[in-house]
Amino acid sequence: MDTVKTGTSAPDSHSAQGEAHHVESLPPFAVPVLVALCAAKLLLHLFTSVRHYDYFRDELYYLDMARHLDWGYVDAAPLIAAYTKVAMLMGGSLAALRILPALAGTALVALTLLITRELGGGRYAQLLAGIAILLCPASLAMDSLLTMNAFEPLFWMGCIWVIARILRTGDSRLWLWFGVLAGLGLENKHSTLSFGFAVVQALLLTHHRREFARQWIWIAGAIALALFLPNIIWQIRHHFPTIEDLANVRREGKNVVLGPLAFVKEQIMDMHPILLPMWLAGLMWFLRDLRWRLLGVIFAVFFVTMVVAHAKNYYVFPIYPMVFAGGAVAIERWLATRAVWTRVAVIAVIVLAALPAIPLVTWMLPPETLLAYQNAIGFKPSKAEVRQESLLPQPIADQFGWPEMVSEVATIYNSLPLGERAKTGIWASNYGEAGAINEFGPRYGLPRAWSPHQNHWYWGPPPQVYKNLIVIQWRLEDVQENCTSFQAFEHYQRFGMGDENTPIYLCRDVKFDIQKIWWHSHHWN
Repeated sequence: MDTVKTGTSAPDSHSAQGEAHHVESLPPFAVPVLVALCAAKLLLHLFTSVRHYDYFRDELYYLDMARHLDWGYVDAAPLIAAYTKVAMLMGGSLAALRILPALAGTALVALTLLITRELGGGRYAQLLAGIAILLCPASLAMDSLLTMNAFEPLFWMGCIWVIARILRTGDSRLWLWFGVLAGLGLENKHSTLSFGFAVVQALLLTHHRREFARQWIWIAGAIALALFLPNIIWQIRHHFPTIEDLANVRREGKNVVLGPLAFVKEQIMDMHPILLPMWLAGLMWFLRDLRWRLLGVIFAVFFVTMVVAHAKNYYVFPIYPMVFAGGAVAIERWLATRAVWTRVAVIAVIVLAALPAIPLVTWMLPPETLLAYQNAIGFKPSKAEVRQESLLPQPIADQFGWPEMVSEVATIYNSLPLGERAKTGIWASNYGEAGAINEFGPRYGLPRAWSPHQNHWYWGPPPQVYKNLIVIQWRLEDVQENCTSFQAFEHYQRFGMGDENTPIYLCRDVKFDIQKIWWHSHHWN
């Protein structure tokens, strides 16, 4: 964006102060730093994301979403299906899927540099903030998988960039761009509502509450609502399944609930302890500086809200780039009068301390080597869900076992006489299993899988009543109750999630009409 010349502008009704506003010129943009860090970020993901692992459970689900494009889904806003559709148009391979979050992460590095510059940070501050985002374990992990989490920081930090420009220039008309980015963010992930809540509360808690007396912020809200409206209409027409889904998660105790101290500890570890001084310095600098205080209050309100709501640890990740940017500016100013070697030392310490964490949060090591590395450095991955039982961290474990499972199902299906196959369906207990069958199954001649889990329920019921079912992850009691006879086939993947290591059953002469029970069998959690 353009550099505004130093000076005093004429009185402007759009000024955040309602009077003449002194607009400082921006520091030079560190283009070589931008190019170097963005190239390093992109290359790191390109060379690590597909070497040793396979599709992530949620990626298989998103492929099914892309086959059923809609304005909403039980557990996701619609943009994730659009991203995945783009990957499918590029061939739908794992590499095609993973290039998109890598590009999003690369764009976040660039956006962080722009925010740092907007805050008054020079070349050193831009370098420091960019290195923090490049090496931050949370960012590396999020940008290694195709999920909406990789894109969420882009929308949020785009909003923060707009707010920073409003604070610097006093031009309230820029709220219109906030509305566009917030609306798109809502179509990416519903948690943008929490971010918007923090922004509104921070405005009310500071002298910037006067923005509500001007038209621009209200027009911005209308723009965001208009962009979000298609998903709202979808929710209304489908009786708000997302709310039911979230209520089920809370009632069933699916997620690990952290107390305040444990939550803060997780944040420190996920951001990397070496970066704690930087983002704390950024938060303190924001809160102490009248011009930027709004940004500090936004962070504080959002953080406290997540603690009170017992949110998952990664819900806070998208808001950190702005405090990294603030911290980089604060450190740059603190080091301005000190010897040059102190600047070099700060960056060297951060890089050397952060490098050992990279193999833990990217997919550069095969599983056996990764386990040995974890044991060697004493790393114990945290759990986000109660069900998580595996040798490897859940994001890695959920990349194992899918092609093998589909191959086993195909062996069962193709062992049946040709006439019996047409009367045999495949019932998957969750969206990962269904997505795997639908992605890998066609090469074996398998029919599509049916599942009552999440949005798969809306894509049913099957067009026929099956005589037999191949069922995945059913309990033995359910098989005995619903099948006249059955055969069990062992399924085990050492590195996969433990709850997937259950027998696959061929259920013969099913005792229920799948079409009749479908409408009261949905499973949303």
